Amino acid sequence: MREFNEELLSFIDASPTPFHAVEWMARTLECRGFHRLEEDEEWTLLEGQDYYVTRNDSSIVAFTYPPCAEKGYMIVGAHTDSPHLRLKPHPLTESAGVKRLGVEPYGGVLLNPWFDRDLGIAGRIVYLEGEVRKEALVNISRPVAMIPSLAIHLDKEANTSRSINAQTDIVPIIATGEVDFERFILSQVAEDTSHLSLLAHELSLYDLQKGSFVGVNDDFIASARLDNLMSCFVGLHALLDSTYPMMLVCMDHEEVGSETHAGAAGTFAQEVLQRIGGDQYSVLMRRSLMISCDNAHAQHPNFPAKHESEHAPRLNGGVVVKINSNQRYATNSRTQGRFVQCARALHVPLQTFVTRSDLGCGSTIGPISSARLGVETIDVGIPQLGMHSIRELAGTRDAYGLYRVLMQLGDF
Repeated sequence: MREFNEELLSFIDASPTPFHAVEWMARTLECRGFHRLEEDEEWTLLEGQDYYVTRNDSSIVAFTYPPCAEKGYMIVGAHTDSPHLRLKPHPLTESAGVKRLGVEPYGGVLLNPWFDRDLGIAGRIVYLEGEVRKEALVNISRPVAMIPSLAIHLDKEANTSRSINAQTDIVPIIATGEVDFERFILSQVAEDTSHLSLLAHELSLYDLQKGSFVGVNDDFIASARLDNLMSCFVGLHALLDSTYPMMLVCMDHEEVGSETHAGAAGTFAQEVLQRIGGDQYSVLMRRSLMISCDNAHAQHPNFPAKHESEHAPRLNGGVVVKINSNQRYATNSRTQGRFVQCARALHVPLQTFVTRSDLGCGSTIGPISSARLGVETIDVGIPQLGMHSIRELAGTRDAYGLYRVLMQLGDF
């Protein structure tokens, strides 16, 4: 279990953006014999061969072939994106003698923890080299930006009632002298940038602090982007280690609604499954099961009343089954029963999450994918604290428990 969590943290450290996460997963799959497919080419799938395909370089679908004739695929779904601060198209500004970067919140980001952190920059750029348009991933993994707090002497309400303005308060500083930001970014792909011209970018700030074990007994792991790279990692290893036909679907843009060509509401997973199933696509969907994996809200020890008393998951208490009567989660009694039966057989502890009736419920790719594909689905997750913070916390035992269930669920 320790080795499993160490590799998990290494994966997250190497994946500051969905582009980097997909690149890491693709390399891992290729090392294990998976063949890359291209969406704009014809596919000839060979029995006993494993495959993967990407879209936008930020979503990935990997699968063994063929699916099980009686039970279809065990489809593990997760998402590659996390709430963060995204650089605006023309980010460079100046105020009080310092150069700053304009940023825009991506998703439901918890803003307070972003102050006073060493921040790097990573993402994808599109540029011209002469007359040739190229793309590249960049990762500036040294402190190049910081969002300084306002001193408490100048804000007496900082610890009581201060709110944060996303336009004016969350603006990182990068220099006091002159900065050619375009040249700085292009220097990440070439020493001589005179023949290069930046066309566009999708760049994000990220916390440079590495993931770590926390607690006097190392009971916890702390990292950025646990939601939801943890589920991507668990699903990937279940796919690699299971003997049952499986598919892994890791989609981008969940944190902003999934309504994109690379999101769960798009056609990516559906088109892959249609190419696999052919005329038997509908039969394949009726026989398959999707497990939507997305981290769950653990009960906060300082705010225990925020949870429904009988459905309050705890760190290291086991995998969480998510249920919502309004179908914000896709779990039903049939899919839950199958999952519970498997977990009990493996002696993996389970917990159940139902949100308080007077609080809102988060969403996942589960209901979106279930409706798009017509596949029975269960929503599960690993309990965590600090969700959507720049640094999140989870238990050391829960991810491995989910991995064990996903590996064996096809036998039930």
